Amino acid sequence: MECIEIQKGLTATERIEEIVIRDQQEAAHLFERDSSYLSVIGERYGIDVSGRGNLIRIKGEEGAVEKAVHVVEHLRHMVHEQIRLSERQVRLVMTLLDEGKDQVLEDLEGDIINFTKNGTPIRPRTLGQKLYVDTIRRNSITFGIGPAGTGKTYLAVALAAFALKNHDVQRIILVRPAVEAGEKLGFLPGDMQEKVNPYLRPLFDGLLAMFGPEEFLRLQQKGQIEVAPLAYMRGRTLEKSFVILDEAQNTTVEQIKMFLTRLGFRSKMVVNGDVTQIDLPPHVKSGLIDAERVLKNVKDIGHVHFSEDDVVRHDLVAAIIHAYEEDARKQVKNGGSDHGNHN
Repeated sequence: MECIEIQKGLTATERIEEIVIRDQQEAAHLFERDSSYLSVIGERYGIDVSGRGNLIRIKGEEGAVEKAVHVVEHLRHMVHEQIRLSERQVRLVMTLLDEGKDQVLEDLEGDIINFTKNGTPIRPRTLGQKLYVDTIRRNSITFGIGPAGTGKTYLAVALAAFALKNHDVQRIILVRPAVEAGEKLGFLPGDMQEKVNPYLRPLFDGLLAMFGPEEFLRLQQKGQIEVAPLAYMRGRTLEKSFVILDEAQNTTVEQIKMFLTRLGFRSKMVVNGDVTQIDLPPHVKSGLIDAERVLKNVKDIGHVHFSEDDVVRHDLVAAIIHAYEEDARKQVKNGGSDHGNHN
Protein backbone atom coordinates (compact mmCIF):
# COMPACT_ATOMS: atom_id res chain seq x y z
CA MET A 1 0.00 0.00 0.00
CA GLU A 2 1.22 3.45 -0.86
CA CYS A 3 0.24 6.18 1.62
CA ILE A 4 0.78 9.88 0.99
CA GLU A 5 0.65 11.94 4.16
CA ILE A 6 -0.52 15.56 3.76
CA GLN A 7 -0.40 17.94 6.73
CA LYS A 8 -1.00 21.43 5.32
CA GLY A 9 -3.77 23.59 6.79
CA LEU A 10 -4.64 21.17 9.60
CA THR A 11 -5.00 21.59 13.35
CA ALA A 12 -2.42 20.01 15.64
CA THR A 13 -4.53 16.89 16.12
CA GLU A 14 -5.74 16.51 12.52
CA ARG A 15 -4.25 14.44 9.76
CA ILE A 16 -4.83 13.51 6.13
CA GLU A 17 -3.79 10.22 4.55
CA GLU A 18 -4.11 9.45 0.86
CA ILE A 19 -3.89 5.81 -0.18
CA VAL A 20 -3.06 5.08 -3.81
CA ILE A 21 -4.40 1.80 -5.18
CA ARG A 22 -2.58 0.62 -8.31
CA ASP A 23 -4.86 -2.37 -9.02
CA GLN A 24 -8.06 -1.19 -10.74
CA GLN A 25 -9.94 -4.37 -9.84
CA GLU A 26 -9.06 -3.89 -6.18
CA ALA A 27 -10.26 -0.29 -6.36
CA ALA A 28 -13.52 -1.45 -7.93
CA HIS A 29 -14.18 -3.78 -4.96
CA LEU A 30 -13.37 -1.10 -2.38
CA PHE A 31 -15.44 1.57 -4.12
CA GLU A 32 -18.34 -0.81 -4.79
CA ARG A 33 -21.85 0.60 -4.32
CA ASP A 34 -20.70 4.24 -4.64
CA SER A 35 -17.98 3.94 -1.99
CA SER A 36 -20.53 2.94 0.68
CA TYR A 37 -17.87 0.87 2.45
CA LEU A 38 -15.71 3.98 2.82
CA SER A 39 -18.73 5.93 4.08
CA VAL A 40 -19.32 3.27 6.75
CA ILE A 41 -15.70 3.66 7.92
CA GLY A 42 -16.06 7.45 8.00
CA GLU A 43 -19.27 7.27 10.04
CA ARG A 44 -17.73 4.85 12.52
CA TYR A 45 -14.75 7.08 13.31
CA GLY A 46 -16.34 10.50 12.73
CA ILE A 47 -13.96 11.41 9.91
CA ASP A 48 -14.06 12.04 6.17
CA VAL A 49 -13.21 8.96 4.06
CA SER A 50 -13.71 9.26 0.31
CA GLY A 51 -12.60 7.45 -2.82
CA ARG A 52 -12.12 8.63 -6.37
CA GLY A 53 -10.34 6.93 -9.24
CA ASN A 54 -7.56 4.98 -7.56
CA LEU A 55 -7.23 7.23 -4.50
CA ILE A 56 -8.67 6.89 -0.98
CA ARG A 57 -8.51 10.10 1.05
CA ILE A 58 -8.88 10.00 4.85
CA LYS A 59 -9.12 13.20 6.89
CA GLY A 60 -9.80 13.73 10.58
CA GLU A 61 -8.43 13.40 14.08
CA GLU A 62 -5.09 11.59 14.06
CA GLY A 63 -6.15 8.59 16.17
CA ALA A 64 -9.29 8.04 14.10
CA VAL A 65 -7.34 8.32 10.85
CA GLU A 66 -4.89 5.66 12.05
CA LYS A 67 -7.79 3.30 12.82
CA ALA A 68 -9.37 3.95 9.42
CA VAL A 69 -6.07 3.30 7.62
CA HIS A 70 -5.76 0.00 9.52
CA VAL A 71 -9.28 -0.99 8.42
CA VAL A 72 -8.63 -0.07 4.77
CA GLU A 73 -5.40 -2.10 4.83
CA HIS A 74 -7.34 -5.09 6.10
CA LEU A 75 -10.08 -4.70 3.49
CA ARG A 76 -7.42 -4.64 0.78
CA HIS A 77 -6.00 -7.87 2.21
CA MET A 78 -9.49 -9.41 2.07
CA VAL A 79 -9.90 -8.45 -1.59
CA HIS A 80 -6.55 -10.11 -2.42
CA GLU A 81 -7.68 -13.25 -0.56
CA GLN A 82 -10.93 -13.39 -2.60
CA ILE A 83 -13.08 -12.64 0.44
CA ARG A 84 -16.26 -10.97 -0.75
CA LEU A 85 -16.97 -7.65 0.93
CA SER A 86 -20.31 -6.51 2.30
CA GLU A 87 -21.32 -3.68 4.56
CA ARG A 88 -21.85 -6.10 7.44
CA GLN A 89 -18.43 -7.61 6.80
CA VAL A 90 -16.82 -4.15 6.95
CA ARG A 91 -18.59 -3.44 10.26
CA LEU A 92 -17.38 -6.77 11.69
CA VAL A 93 -13.79 -5.98 10.65
CA MET A 94 -13.95 -2.58 12.37
CA THR A 95 -15.42 -4.04 15.56
CA LEU A 96 -12.81 -6.79 15.86
CA LEU A 97 -9.87 -4.51 15.03
CA ASP A 98 -11.08 -1.85 17.48
CA GLU A 99 -11.33 -4.51 20.19
CA GLY A 100 -7.82 -5.74 19.44
CA LYS A 101 -9.14 -9.09 18.21
CA ASP A 102 -6.88 -9.29 15.18
CA GLN A 103 -6.28 -12.99 15.84
CA VAL A 104 -10.01 -13.75 15.82
CA LEU A 105 -10.26 -12.04 12.45
CA GLU A 106 -7.21 -13.94 11.18
CA ASP A 107 -8.70 -17.27 12.32
CA LEU A 108 -12.02 -16.43 10.68
CA GLU A 109 -10.50 -15.51 7.34
CA GLY A 110 -7.86 -18.24 7.39
CA ASP A 111 -10.38 -21.07 7.78
CA ILE A 112 -10.93 -22.38 4.25
CA ILE A 113 -13.62 -25.06 4.53
CA ASN A 114 -13.57 -26.17 0.91
CA PHE A 115 -13.27 -24.87 -2.64
CA THR A 116 -16.00 -24.60 -5.23
CA LYS A 117 -15.57 -26.38 -8.55
CA ASN A 118 -14.20 -23.16 -10.07
CA GLY A 119 -11.62 -22.74 -7.29
CA THR A 120 -13.33 -20.11 -5.12
CA PRO A 121 -12.46 -20.64 -1.43
CA ILE A 122 -15.37 -21.13 0.97
CA ARG A 123 -14.89 -19.56 4.40
CA PRO A 124 -17.08 -18.74 7.38
CA ARG A 125 -17.96 -15.06 7.04
CA THR A 126 -19.29 -14.28 10.52
CA LEU A 127 -18.41 -15.26 14.08
CA GLY A 128 -21.59 -17.36 14.24
CA GLN A 129 -20.62 -19.20 11.08
CA LYS A 130 -17.13 -19.87 12.44
CA LEU A 131 -18.61 -21.28 15.66
CA TYR A 132 -20.98 -23.46 13.61
CA VAL A 133 -18.18 -24.86 11.42
CA ASP A 134 -15.96 -25.61 14.43
CA THR A 135 -18.88 -27.22 16.28
CA ILE A 136 -19.62 -29.55 13.35
CA ARG A 137 -15.95 -30.54 13.22
CA ARG A 138 -15.87 -31.34 16.96
CA ASN A 139 -19.18 -33.15 17.41
CA SER A 140 -21.01 -36.12 15.96
CA ILE A 141 -24.33 -34.24 15.92
CA THR A 142 -24.74 -30.48 15.51
CA PHE A 143 -27.92 -28.42 15.66
CA GLY A 144 -27.85 -25.19 13.65
CA ILE A 145 -30.78 -22.95 14.48
CA GLY A 146 -31.43 -19.53 13.01
CA PRO A 147 -32.98 -17.43 10.25
CA ALA A 148 -32.66 -17.86 6.52
CA GLY A 149 -29.55 -16.42 4.90
CA THR A 150 -27.14 -17.39 7.68
CA GLY A 151 -25.39 -20.04 5.56
CA LYS A 152 -26.44 -23.04 7.68
CA THR A 153 -27.18 -25.28 4.72
CA TYR A 154 -24.38 -24.12 2.44
CA LEU A 155 -21.63 -24.50 5.07
CA ALA A 156 -22.89 -27.95 6.12
CA VAL A 157 -22.86 -29.05 2.47
CA ALA A 158 -19.34 -27.62 2.01
CA LEU A 159 -18.09 -29.59 5.04
CA ALA A 160 -19.88 -32.73 3.81
CA ALA A 161 -18.32 -32.40 0.35
CA PHE A 162 -14.87 -31.99 1.93
CA ALA A 163 -15.40 -35.08 4.09
CA LEU A 164 -16.42 -37.12 1.04
CA LYS A 165 -13.49 -35.92 -1.07
CA ASN A 166 -11.15 -36.66 1.85
CA HIS A 167 -12.62 -40.19 2.30
CA ASP A 168 -13.65 -39.39 5.89
CA VAL A 169 -17.13 -40.59 4.92
CA GLN A 170 -18.41 -42.81 2.12
CA ARG A 171 -21.57 -40.89 1.28
CA ILE A 172 -23.57 -37.72 1.81
CA ILE A 173 -27.24 -38.12 2.68
CA LEU A 174 -29.58 -35.17 2.24
CA VAL A 175 -32.82 -35.35 4.20
CA ARG A 176 -35.80 -33.06 4.54
CA PRO A 177 -39.27 -33.49 6.02
CA ALA A 178 -42.02 -33.49 3.40
CA VAL A 179 -43.89 -30.55 4.88
CA GLU A 180 -43.85 -27.27 3.00
CA ALA A 181 -46.39 -24.51 3.61
CA GLY A 182 -49.24 -27.01 3.89
CA GLU A 183 -48.37 -29.07 0.81
CA LYS A 184 -47.94 -32.83 0.89
CA LEU A 185 -45.61 -34.82 -1.37
CA GLY A 186 -48.42 -37.06 -2.58
CA PHE A 187 -50.05 -34.17 -4.39
CA LEU A 188 -46.93 -33.31 -6.39
CA PRO A 189 -46.35 -34.83 -9.84
CA GLY A 190 -43.52 -37.28 -10.65
CA ASP A 191 -41.66 -40.14 -8.97
CA MET A 192 -40.11 -39.96 -5.49
CA GLN A 193 -36.86 -38.35 -6.71
CA GLU A 194 -38.76 -35.69 -8.66
CA LYS A 195 -41.05 -35.06 -5.70
CA VAL A 196 -38.22 -34.61 -3.22
CA ASN A 197 -35.87 -32.56 -5.43
CA PRO A 198 -37.72 -29.20 -5.17
CA TYR A 199 -37.53 -29.43 -1.37
CA LEU A 200 -33.79 -30.09 -1.48
CA ARG A 201 -32.87 -27.33 -3.93
CA PRO A 202 -30.68 -25.42 -1.41
CA LEU A 203 -28.76 -28.62 -0.66
CA PHE A 204 -28.40 -29.44 -4.36
CA ASP A 205 -27.19 -25.93 -5.17
CA GLY A 206 -24.39 -26.28 -2.63
CA LEU A 207 -23.28 -29.68 -3.92
CA LEU A 208 -23.41 -28.52 -7.54
CA ALA A 209 -21.13 -25.63 -6.59
CA MET A 210 -18.66 -28.03 -4.93
CA PHE A 211 -18.62 -30.85 -7.49
CA GLY A 212 -20.01 -29.47 -10.74
CA PRO A 213 -23.00 -31.08 -12.53
CA GLU A 214 -21.15 -34.08 -14.07
CA GLU A 215 -19.37 -35.18 -10.87
CA PHE A 216 -22.52 -34.58 -8.84
CA LEU A 217 -24.53 -36.84 -11.16
CA ARG A 218 -21.81 -39.52 -11.10
CA LEU A 219 -21.73 -39.52 -7.29
CA GLN A 220 -25.52 -39.70 -7.16
CA GLN A 221 -25.57 -42.68 -9.53
CA LYS A 222 -22.94 -44.47 -7.40
CA GLY A 223 -25.02 -43.87 -4.28
CA GLN A 224 -22.41 -41.60 -2.71
CA ILE A 225 -24.88 -38.73 -2.71
CA GLU A 226 -28.32 -39.83 -1.58
CA VAL A 227 -31.53 -37.82 -1.41
CA ALA A 228 -34.31 -39.09 0.81
CA PRO A 229 -37.44 -37.85 2.57
CA LEU A 230 -37.26 -38.16 6.33
CA ALA A 231 -39.72 -41.07 6.45
CA TYR A 232 -37.25 -43.21 4.44
CA MET A 233 -34.71 -43.07 7.30
CA ARG A 234 -36.75 -45.42 9.48
CA GLY A 235 -35.07 -48.75 10.16
CA ARG A 236 -31.66 -47.72 8.78
CA THR A 237 -28.28 -47.33 10.47
CA LEU A 238 -26.23 -44.63 8.77
CA GLU A 239 -22.53 -45.51 9.03
CA LYS A 240 -19.58 -43.62 7.47
CA SER A 241 -22.06 -40.98 6.33
CA PHE A 242 -22.41 -37.22 6.52
CA VAL A 243 -26.15 -36.67 7.00
CA ILE A 244 -27.80 -33.26 6.71
CA LEU A 245 -31.39 -32.75 7.85
CA ASP A 246 -32.67 -29.42 6.56
CA GLU A 247 -35.85 -27.57 7.60
CA ALA A 248 -35.88 -29.62 10.82
CA GLN A 249 -38.38 -27.24 12.43
CA ASN A 250 -41.00 -29.14 10.39
CA THR A 251 -40.28 -32.50 12.02
CA THR A 252 -42.47 -33.93 14.74
CA VAL A 253 -41.02 -35.11 18.06
CA GLU A 254 -41.27 -38.74 16.94
CA GLN A 255 -39.65 -38.05 13.56
CA ILE A 256 -36.58 -36.27 14.87
CA LYS A 257 -36.05 -38.92 17.57
CA MET A 258 -36.22 -41.59 14.86
CA PHE A 259 -33.76 -39.64 12.71
CA LEU A 260 -31.18 -38.96 15.43
CA THR A 261 -31.13 -42.61 16.48
CA ARG A 262 -30.07 -43.64 12.94
CA LEU A 263 -26.53 -42.38 13.72
CA GLY A 264 -23.86 -45.01 13.03
CA PHE A 265 -20.10 -45.24 13.50
CA ARG A 266 -17.84 -42.66 11.78
CA SER A 267 -20.85 -40.54 10.85
CA LYS A 268 -21.82 -36.94 11.35
CA MET A 269 -25.27 -35.42 11.48
CA VAL A 270 -26.15 -31.77 10.99
CA VAL A 271 -29.70 -30.74 11.88
CA ASN A 272 -30.70 -27.30 10.62
CA GLY A 273 -33.84 -25.26 11.04
CA ASP A 274 -35.51 -21.93 11.66
CA VAL A 275 -37.98 -22.11 14.55
CA THR A 276 -39.76 -18.98 13.30
CA GLN A 277 -40.78 -20.76 10.07
CA ILE A 278 -42.73 -23.78 11.29
CA ASP A 279 -45.27 -25.20 8.81
CA LEU A 280 -46.68 -27.90 11.08
CA PRO A 281 -50.33 -27.80 12.19
CA PRO A 282 -50.78 -25.53 15.26
CA HIS A 283 -51.38 -28.44 17.65
CA VAL A 284 -48.22 -30.35 16.58
CA LYS A 285 -45.03 -29.68 18.54
CA SER A 286 -41.84 -29.06 16.55
CA GLY A 287 -39.34 -31.87 16.98
CA LEU A 288 -36.45 -29.41 16.59
CA ILE A 289 -37.57 -27.32 19.56
CA ASP A 290 -38.12 -30.46 21.64
CA ALA A 291 -34.76 -32.02 20.70
CA GLU A 292 -32.94 -28.81 21.66
CA ARG A 293 -34.53 -28.98 25.10
CA VAL A 294 -33.97 -32.69 25.68
CA LEU A 295 -30.40 -32.92 24.33
CA LYS A 296 -28.90 -29.61 25.46
CA ASN A 297 -26.48 -31.25 27.94
CA VAL A 298 -25.63 -34.44 26.02
CA LYS A 299 -21.92 -34.85 25.24
CA ASP A 300 -20.85 -34.91 21.56
CA ILE A 301 -23.94 -32.91 20.53
CA GLY A 302 -23.32 -29.26 19.66
CA HIS A 303 -25.85 -26.43 19.49
CA VAL A 304 -25.33 -23.21 17.53
CA HIS A 305 -27.84 -20.37 17.39
CA PHE A 306 -27.50 -17.84 14.59
CA SER A 307 -28.74 -14.26 14.76
CA GLU A 308 -29.40 -11.47 12.29
CA ASP A 309 -25.68 -10.62 12.61
CA ASP A 310 -24.90 -13.86 10.76
CA VAL A 311 -27.05 -13.13 7.72
CA VAL A 312 -24.81 -13.09 4.65
CA ARG A 313 -27.39 -12.24 2.03
CA HIS A 314 -28.33 -8.70 1.03
CA ASP A 315 -28.06 -6.33 4.02
CA LEU A 316 -31.79 -5.67 3.70
CA VAL A 317 -32.50 -9.33 4.60
CA ALA A 318 -30.96 -8.77 8.05
CA ALA A 319 -33.05 -5.61 8.47
CA ILE A 320 -36.22 -7.55 7.59
CA ILE A 321 -35.35 -10.32 10.08
CA HIS A 322 -34.63 -7.71 12.76
CA ALA A 323 -37.98 -5.99 12.13
CA TYR A 324 -39.89 -9.28 12.46
CA GLU A 325 -37.98 -10.24 15.64
CA GLU A 326 -38.76 -6.85 17.17
CA ASP A 327 -42.43 -7.25 16.26
CA ALA A 328 -42.52 -10.73 17.82
CA ARG A 329 -40.96 -9.38 21.04
CA LYS A 330 -43.59 -6.62 21.19
CA GLN A 331 -46.39 -9.13 20.61
CA VAL A 332 -45.15 -11.31 23.49
CA LYS A 333 -44.66 -8.29 25.78
CA ASN A 334 -48.19 -7.05 25.06
CA GLY A 335 -49.66 -10.51 25.48
CA GLY A 336 -51.15 -10.30 22.01
CA SER A 337 -49.09 -12.88 20.16
CA ASP A 338 -51.12 -14.94 17.70
CA HIS A 339 -48.24 -16.93 16.27
CA GLY A 340 -48.97 -20.22 18.09
CA ASN A 341 -45.98 -22.56 18.12
CA HIS A 342 -44.23 -20.56 15.39
CA ASN A 343 -42.35 -18.43 17.94
